[in-house]
Amino acid sequence: MAQTAQPAPGLTDMSLVARGEYLARAGDCIACHTAPERALFAGGRPMPTPFGTIYTSNITPDPETGIGTWTPDQFYGSLHDGRFPDGGLLYPAMPFGSYTKVTRQDSDAIFAYLKTVVPVHQADRPHDLRFPFNNRSLILGWRTLFFSEGVYKPDPTKSEEYNRGAYLVGGLGHCGMCHTAINALGGSSESEAFQGGLIPLQNWYAPSLTSNREAGLGDWSIKDISDLLRTGVSARGAVYGPMAEVVYNSLQYMTDDDTHAMAVYLKGLAQGGPPQAPASTVPTAEGSLLMSLGKTVYDGKCAICHEANGQGRPPNYPPLAGNQSIQMTSAVNAIRMVLNGGYPPGTSGNPQPFGMPPFAVSLNDNEVAAVVTYIRASWGNRGTAVTAAQANELRSAPLD
Repeated sequence: MAQTAQPAPGLTDMSLVARGEYLARAGDCIACHTAPERALFAGGRPMPTPFGTIYTSNITPDPETGIGTWTPDQFYGSLHDGRFPDGGLLYPAMPFGSYTKVTRQDSDAIFAYLKTVVPVHQADRPHDLRFPFNNRSLILGWRTLFFSEGVYKPDPTKSEEYNRGAYLVGGLGHCGMCHTAINALGGSSESEAFQGGLIPLQNWYAPSLTSNREAGLGDWSIKDISDLLRTGVSARGAVYGPMAEVVYNSLQYMTDDDTHAMAVYLKGLAQGGPPQAPASTVPTAEGSLLMSLGKTVYDGKCAICHEANGQGRPPNYPPLAGNQSIQMTSAVNAIRMVLNGGYPPGTSGNPQPFGMPPFAVSLNDNEVAAVVTYIRASWGNRGTAVTAAQANELRSAPLD
């Protein structure tokens, strides 16, 4: 275990706490450890997983039910090594696989901040996991397969800004938790990092950050990427669903320098130009009918905001023509947006976001499939067709 880091010369306790609050925002700790309409950081939020439900822990400084008796060493152990103070193993729903990259200095700052929040006496709720996943000893096998301990080491061939972005994205931001596919054992492969995947049980697709055909940002400007991270909207598009929550809870509070650094790193992840889209899996005759019906639906429901040519009116109404998120192999997000609608997050940079209305009631499955197919295949877009069965499957998807 590393030695306790001492504050830098001249760093007051209050400035350490303020830095810790900023870093806790960067790590989006509030999203998991604060249940809706409950006390800050008191835990108890249900986290559905394919293995059952995990309930988040109380990390307020209450001495009996929270972390009030923890030491900085013990807190660092939970982030860096995924262990409780008594040596017990944390379930990997806690993203210690990413947090292990966090420096000891940053860990101490976060701990100093958490010690200042209002203590809440609320015992942690037991997890509701199916056998054999309720046996914590199985985590040892998971760790052997999927956990690599170690603080982030800067790449000497890259700029300081790039390394700062890599540290934030891969460490505190734990972006790989969603943007890397999760296998049947609940783990992910380093070789598939940031290549995208379906978010389990939420029915949203976190696009690849490496492929320019998905969310790879190789042809985006640094400003557009920074704007999207900090405000939730940019000239190239907007964020919805789980990513809107990340921007609302976390990214909007970050400094311009840090979002710029993240943008530099994310842009560097992009690999090559957009590949040719695969041929449609829907028969040609059916695809033609979908396009015809889809245009009728689009002209009646969508063109008023997104324009007949799909160019939209950014940033309030995102463009659909050339929009990478529309053309991804997975059509889940596009279908969900038509069914459920949504809003970008309300942020200081976008305090009155323009939203999209839901069409689940006014459009049947055939019409939803048709309009999504039309959008994915018009104005030079090269997405494949979707089916009414796909639309129907997502009608019952959870809204958060």
